[in-house]
Amino acid sequence: MTERTQSDDTSGELDPDRDDADEDVRRQSGGPAAAQDQPDSADADADRDAADDDDEEADGAGSGRRHGVVQWLKELPLLLAIAFVVALLLKTFIVQPFFIPSGSMEQTLHGCPGCAGDKILVNKMSYWFSDPQPGDIVVFKGDKDWAPEFKSDEPDNVFGQVWTWLLRSVGAAAPDEKDFVKRVIAVGGQTVQCCDAQDRVMVDGKPLNETYIYISPDAVPGNADVSTYKEQTFGPVTVPKGRLFVMGDHRNASADSRYHINDQYQGTIAVSSVIGRAFLIVWPISRFHWLSAPDTSVVALGAGSPSGGIALQAPALAMLLVAPFSLAREVRRGVLGSRRRRTIRRQ
Repeated sequence: MTERTQSDDTSGELDPDRDDADEDVRRQSGGPAAAQDQPDSADADADRDAADDDDEEADGAGSGRRHGVVQWLKELPLLLAIAFVVALLLKTFIVQPFFIPSGSMEQTLHGCPGCAGDKILVNKMSYWFSDPQPGDIVVFKGDKDWAPEFKSDEPDNVFGQVWTWLLRSVGAAAPDEKDFVKRVIAVGGQTVQCCDAQDRVMVDGKPLNETYIYISPDAVPGNADVSTYKEQTFGPVTVPKGRLFVMGDHRNASADSRYHINDQYQGTIAVSSVIGRAFLIVWPISRFHWLSAPDTSVVALGAGSPSGGIALQAPALAMLLVAPFSLAREVRRGVLGSRRRRTIRRQ
């Protein structure tokens, strides 16, 4: 018995195949060795899954950027169409840009034939609830008797006319020959004439303090002192109801109401012909500033006194200018959002 036991023990220690078989049995049965191998295998699987996720995220980010660019290019025509419609609505009803082609309003507004004149914005809502007032700078359509202050070369083909219209829409081309910009001197019911002993224009017998007047050196023969220049005498003229007497700030280079005294309405223009009030110089940047009506110290406003209408001030008008761009942005966001939602649902 003793010899058999020792022999069995000796054979057990010397048989490696038997040990390996026992180890395999323990692993299959979930023994201690299998328990040690399982965590290592789980960690490896987790690492592989994380690597796969990173690859998928990188591929998704790249495809997302490409998709975004393609989507933007697809939507670009829509955004341009929206911007064009908004610009057209602005020009028609709210604000219209104008290019100053002549020097009749120097030095308040710069302009001359063939030069880069000021570009201004005209508020077309200013007179929805009230009439123009003395001192306002207005853009208006001249009567048939008003000769153009500059010559505009109109294209004779359709494409050229459309291009000119587009440039005028943004104030990048000279306006129509019948568009004028002047300053209101007197309104309906007031009497205007020139001049008093100090060569000043008078309204209702009161002299105006016109600090904006400009007299160019060529106004006086021999380039003498411009202080010797004398205003062109006229009047008295009583402005009819619903009409305006207008003059240019460049007094010796403006064919304004003074030059039409002998017309049917004594040089006055209809309030209904006013396009709007110039309120801002937008170009060149060095001359960017708001335009306001100065106090000319006219006491008697007569029938043309303010009617208590609503006046749109600069901040409110600026909000109206910004609103369309915000609208276009929101439309774009809505289009993008709806398409993203459809894409997600398909996925």
